[in-house]
Amino acid sequence: MGKIKSLRCITCGKEYSPTDVEYTCPDCGPRRGTLEVIYDYEQVAEKFNKETLARDMERTMWRYLPLLPIEDRHFIQPLRVGYTPVYEFPKLATQHGLKALYIKDDGQNPTASYKDRASSVVVIKAQEKRKKVVTAASTGNAASSLAGFSAATDLETMIFVPRTAPEAKVTQLLIYGAKVFLVNGSYDVAYDLAAEAATEFGWYNRSAAVNPYLVEGKKTGALELAEQLSWNPPDFVFVGVGDGSVVSGICKGFAELQKLGMIERLPQVIGVQAQGSAPIAAAFRKYDGKNVSIDDIEAATVADSICVGKPRDIVKAVKYVHANGGNFITVSDEQIMAAIATMARETGVFPEPAGAAPFAGLLKLASEGKITGKRAAIMVTGNGLKDIVTARRVAGRAIEIEPTLAAVKEHL
Repeated sequence: MGKIKSLRCITCGKEYSPTDVEYTCPDCGPRRGTLEVIYDYEQVAEKFNKETLARDMERTMWRYLPLLPIEDRHFIQPLRVGYTPVYEFPKLATQHGLKALYIKDDGQNPTASYKDRASSVVVIKAQEKRKKVVTAASTGNAASSLAGFSAATDLETMIFVPRTAPEAKVTQLLIYGAKVFLVNGSYDVAYDLAAEAATEFGWYNRSAAVNPYLVEGKKTGALELAEQLSWNPPDFVFVGVGDGSVVSGICKGFAELQKLGMIERLPQVIGVQAQGSAPIAAAFRKYDGKNVSIDDIEAATVADSICVGKPRDIVKAVKYVHANGGNFITVSDEQIMAAIATMARETGVFPEPAGAAPFAGLLKLASEGKITGKRAAIMVTGNGLKDIVTARRVAGRAIEIEPTLAAVKEHL
């Protein structure tokens, strides 16, 4: 893997060869020792620049292959992943005092979530490593994307989800043929059990943060957004945050584009957490530029995809957002619920609760006058059909009538 220089520990900075370690830094452990993929950027720049991209007819995230940790493109699955649309809404921007408002809808990925970007990479890595079984702990989206991208391969998929996971997400897992364990406990409990099982049985672990290649897939959303906006990224990018891997990926993607000279400035990344599940936001407020404090909580929020009390990529998320010049904010469940309906009715994009959290965060800062006159983008990470039960709580009721025109007129 000539283009990859090393896997570097986010805490101690020690560098490893990709063949020397599988998951995390042996010295710092699985929480503080998550690894970042470091490339030979001079080598990457020879094949990855504005000119090469302009000639590339590929319209998936694989157009960024020179900046991804893939050795054998033979293992790329035929499912289209990435290059999701970016919509602009001038009227909505004006209403909230913005110069421009963009929504990037990753609900249009194959399994209807942003997690497809990471799972597609991990499925390739599993095959490159000659693994037979892949596993993951998830609140639903990461697991269903892993199962979906494994479906056309010989990989067997073992999934651990909390028993409270939305029915639609569990159904996705089962229909893709995964073996699903509904764990009587939280996501954090399921995560630890999946890690234990992976170690015991030799399964390849896709769970958030522990696998260093996840962030590489997740950074492609930033690469796309910059390219789709003609290499002029917005002033602010709002991202929902649970374990911290997605926001880390977004920050890394923009940072690498700047390093390669493809964008002049970094957009300010705003990580949005639910108030009942905000340990990363709390750690960010305490961050002194050196040490990241880790204080786990009992998480509770309507946004199941970001309901994480023991975030596994907390160190990377805090450090990357700090380096980016970004920030973390929190929103209430009531604000998230309202944002689901508002976004759907004002834009036609139907987000699941975690996908609506960034919009709730934008509305919060806009109401405080903190982003007036700026260009802002929202990363919608999951489709609303993933959690129809929650959506129905804010959708209103249908009108039941007799099959007559008079009955219709009565309700007009």
